[in-house]
Amino acid sequence: MAKSKSQYDSTLNLPKTLFEMRAGLPKKEPVMLEDWKKNDLYNNLIKHNEGKPRFVLHDGPPYANGNIHMGTALNKIIKDIIIRQKSMEGYQAPYVPGFDTHGLPIELKALASVGDKKKDISKLELRQICKAFATEHIGIMSEQFQRLGVIGDFEHPYLTLKPEFEARQIEIFGEMAKKGYIYKGLKPVYWCPDCRTALAEAEIEYAEDDCDSIFVRFHVSQDPNGVLAKYGIPMDKTYFVIWTTTTWTLPANEAICLNGMFEYSFVKIGEEYHIMATELVKSVMDACGITEYEVVGEPVNGAEFERMRYQHVYLPKEGWVILGDHVTLESGSGCVHTAGGHGVDDFNVSQKYPEVAITVPVDDGGYLTELAGKYAGQRVWAANKTILADLTESGAVMGQVHIKHQYPHCWRCHHPIIFRATEQWFCSIDQFKEDVYKAIEDVTWMPEWGHDRMYGMVRDRSDWCISRQRTWGVPIPAFYCKKCGKYHITDATIKAVSDLFRKEGSDAWYKYEAEEIIPAGEVCENCGGTEWTKDTDIMDVWFDSGSTHSAVLEERPELHWPADLYMEGADQFRGWFQSSLLTSVASRGRAPYKAVLCHGWVVDEQGKQMHKSAGNGVEPSEIIKDYGADIVRLWVASSDYTVDVRAGKNIFKQLSEAYRKIRNTARFILGNLDGFDPNVDLVPDDQLMEIDRWALAALDDLLKETDAGYAVYNFNKVYHAVYNFCVVAMSNFYLDVTKDRLYCTNGTARKAAQTAMYKILVALDKVIAPILCFTSQEIWDFMPKMEGMNKYVVFEEMPHAGQYAADEAFKAKWAQMIAVRDEVKKVLEQARADKQIGASLEAAVTLYCNDALYELLNSIPMDELADLMIVSKVELVKGEGGSNSSLEGLGVAAAHATGDKCERCWKYSADIGSHPAHPTLCARCAAVVEG
Repeated sequence: MAKSKSQYDSTLNLPKTLFEMRAGLPKKEPVMLEDWKKNDLYNNLIKHNEGKPRFVLHDGPPYANGNIHMGTALNKIIKDIIIRQKSMEGYQAPYVPGFDTHGLPIELKALASVGDKKKDISKLELRQICKAFATEHIGIMSEQFQRLGVIGDFEHPYLTLKPEFEARQIEIFGEMAKKGYIYKGLKPVYWCPDCRTALAEAEIEYAEDDCDSIFVRFHVSQDPNGVLAKYGIPMDKTYFVIWTTTTWTLPANEAICLNGMFEYSFVKIGEEYHIMATELVKSVMDACGITEYEVVGEPVNGAEFERMRYQHVYLPKEGWVILGDHVTLESGSGCVHTAGGHGVDDFNVSQKYPEVAITVPVDDGGYLTELAGKYAGQRVWAANKTILADLTESGAVMGQVHIKHQYPHCWRCHHPIIFRATEQWFCSIDQFKEDVYKAIEDVTWMPEWGHDRMYGMVRDRSDWCISRQRTWGVPIPAFYCKKCGKYHITDATIKAVSDLFRKEGSDAWYKYEAEEIIPAGEVCENCGGTEWTKDTDIMDVWFDSGSTHSAVLEERPELHWPADLYMEGADQFRGWFQSSLLTSVASRGRAPYKAVLCHGWVVDEQGKQMHKSAGNGVEPSEIIKDYGADIVRLWVASSDYTVDVRAGKNIFKQLSEAYRKIRNTARFILGNLDGFDPNVDLVPDDQLMEIDRWALAALDDLLKETDAGYAVYNFNKVYHAVYNFCVVAMSNFYLDVTKDRLYCTNGTARKAAQTAMYKILVALDKVIAPILCFTSQEIWDFMPKMEGMNKYVVFEEMPHAGQYAADEAFKAKWAQMIAVRDEVKKVLEQARADKQIGASLEAAVTLYCNDALYELLNSIPMDELADLMIVSKVELVKGEGGSNSSLEGLGVAAAHATGDKCERCWKYSADIGSHPAHPTLCARCAAVVEG
C-alpha cells in the first residue's frame, strides 16, 4: 500500500491499459462492438427491463441510398442517447430502426444501371432492381450506425418495402378514402419535368434563379358593359397590362384577373391607353422606362371591367377579364396574367368562371405542345427567350427587367420545377384541418416553437398531392370502370389489395390483371360496369413514411401506439412529422406521437452549409478513424442541437481535449482504487473526512444538473455539468488535495478517500454512459465491482440527486474554505515568482483571520488544512497581517517551510530521520513504511 514515489507522480497505481488515451478508441471500439454483438447486448437489455414501463421512440426512416453523413450521425446518436438513458431510467425502451426504401432516387439509379435496356424493361423487372439496390444500402447504413455505438434491433429493421408495411399503408389509404378525404381531380401541382412526376410541397426546395420579368399588353377586343364608351376611351387603342416572370406560361393565358376593390386608371402613352391599378402606375412606368405618359380621367373601380374580352398576344383566341381577391398591390400592375393550367390561384379563380378554360400546353417533360402554336416542341426554359423576343418585336412588351428571385426546385434532381395542372390523387386536408389543430395542441413540442411551426404549415396547406407518375413505390389501390372511366374504391377492394400485398408484396399489383385482384361481384356505382383497369400511379413516399405509425407501431408487438417520442431534423415539420400527423388524424383521430423533438442542420465551422464541391464537409468515418466514435457522440452531446450544429476538424480536436479531461479523471480514480474491494473496504459515512463529504455533495449537485438535463433531452447541460465537475471539482480540487492521503498514508483515512472516489466514479460512469457508451463501458470493465453489479453499465440504474445532499451550512462552510484556498494559491504563485519557493510543498503559510474565519478554519485539523492548501505547514493567527486578499477578514503570508524535505511525501518537517531505519523520511512516512 505504501509507495516510495512522489505523490505528484500521477501515474502511480494505474493499470497499463488505462494509458492508451490517444488513438485508443478507434482500435478499442470495434472490439467492444463485437462483444456487444456476440452477447446480444440489445435484446438482453430489453429482457433485463422486462416488466418496466415502456418508452417508445419511433425512428423516422432515413432514405436507403448511400453512406451516412454528419447529419444522420447527429440524428442517430441523439436517439441512442435517449434510448440508453431511458433504459437506465427504469423503462423498457425498444428501438426499431427503419429505412425509407421507395422513391425516385432509387428508381433513377436502377434505370441508370440497365443503360439502353431501360426501354425494354418491364415495370416488374424495374421494381426488382430497385429492391435489390435499396436492400444493399440497408446493410451498409446499419453497419455505419452501429459503429457509432447505436443499439437497436438492427437484425429486424422496419422497411417501407416489406409486404406487411405495404398492407398497412393500403389500409390507411382506405380509411381516409372511406371518410371522403381522398379524391382524384384536375389541379395545378408542382411538376418536375426532369423526373416527370408530380411533387408535394415537402419535396420542394428554393434556390436563386435568373429570369426576365416583363410587362405585356393585351388588346381589348370586347366591352359588353360599355365601360370604355362610358369614359370616352377608344376600344381599338386600349390594352390591359399584365406582369409575369414566367413568359413560357403565356400560351396558357385564358384570363386577366383584377381586384374588384381596387381602383384602375387609363394611362395614355402616345395615342394608346393602358389599364393598370392606379397605385401602381408610377412603378410600372418606372420599370418600363417610360417618362412621357398621362393618366386620363378619374380612377375606375375594378369590378366595372368584369367579363370584358381581350385578344391573346399571339394565339387566335380571346381571354376573359375576371375578378379575384388574390390580386394585390405589392408588385406588378394590378392586372394578373391568369393561366389556370399553371398556377393554384389562377386555377381556383378560374373555377368561379365556367367560361374560362383550363389550358395546359406543356407535356410531362416540360415541352410545349401544339396548343402553344408555333412554339410547340420547345422546352419551357428555352421558350422563355423565343416568346419574349417575338413579343418584343411585335410591340406587345412594354418593359423588361432582368431579376434574380427564389424559385422552386425539385429536391431530388435540384432542377427548376413548373406548375402544371394534371389529374392527380389528393388528400383534402381542409376537410379535417380542425381535427389536426386539436391534435397539435395535445402534443409536447420541443422546442416550443415547434407548435407554431406545425400549426402554420397545416394552416397554409389545403390539399396534399399523394400520387406520383413513377414505378418504384406503393401503388394507388384504385380501379377504373372500363365502361365509364370512374374510379372505384370500396372496403372490399381495399381489403383485397391489402391482403394481397401482405401475402405477396406490392409487386403483385404489376403481376396480376385488375380482374384477378378486385373481389368478384364488384359493380361500378356510376354505371353498373363490371370490367376494370388498375391505376398506374404510386403513392408519394411521404405517404409511405407517414404510415409508419400504423405499419410499425401497431405491427410490432414490442412497440405501442401512439409513440412517446418522434425525433428528427427541423425540416421534417413539412415532411415526416406532418405526413404522420395528417395520416394519423385522418385515420385514427389523434396524433401518432405524444411528443416531438427536433434538431437543426449540421454546418461547417463558419456556419455554412457543407458541400463536397466546397471541400468544407467532414464525414463520420473520418472522425471515427482519427478519434473514435465516442468523440462524435461527445460532439452531439456538447452541442445545442435545437439550432444548427457546427462540425469541423478543429472542433473535434478541441472536443478530444475535453474528452481527455473527463477520461483522465476516471483514469486517476481507477488507478487509486487498485486493490480496493468495495465489498469489504467501503468505510461508513461517519468515518469520511469532511472533504470527502464535500466531494460527495458536489456529486449530488452534479446529479441535480444531469437529472434536469436528461429530463428534457438537453444533453448539452449534462455535458457541461460533467466537464465542470471533472475539471473544477475533481481534478483541480478534490483529487489534487487527496493525493497525499492516497499515496502516503494507510488505514481508514486512505480508505475514506477511496470510498468517496469509488462512489463518485460509479455514479459518474453511469451518468456518462448514454453519451460516451464505449468509454463508460471501458471504465466499468476496470472498476472493482460490488455484488449485484451488471456486466454492462447500460444495464445499471441511473443515479439521482438526494443521496449525498449536504445542508446549506455545510456548503457555505466549504465555499468559504475553497475561497481561502484560492487566496493562498495567489500568494504562493507570487512567492514562486519571487523565487522564495518552487513547488507549493516548499511553503509554510500563515493565515491572519478575523474571529469568524479563525473559528471556521480552526475546526479543521492543521494537517488537513495544510493538505487542503497543498503546503507543508499552515499556522492560524487571529488579527491582521500578511498580504491583503480579496476575501474579507483574511491576510496571507508565505515563507519557505523550515526543516528538511521528506523523500517520500516531499513535505518539509523537523522530524526527518527520527526513525533510525529511515533517515530520509518524516516520522509519518516512516511509520507507514514500517507498517
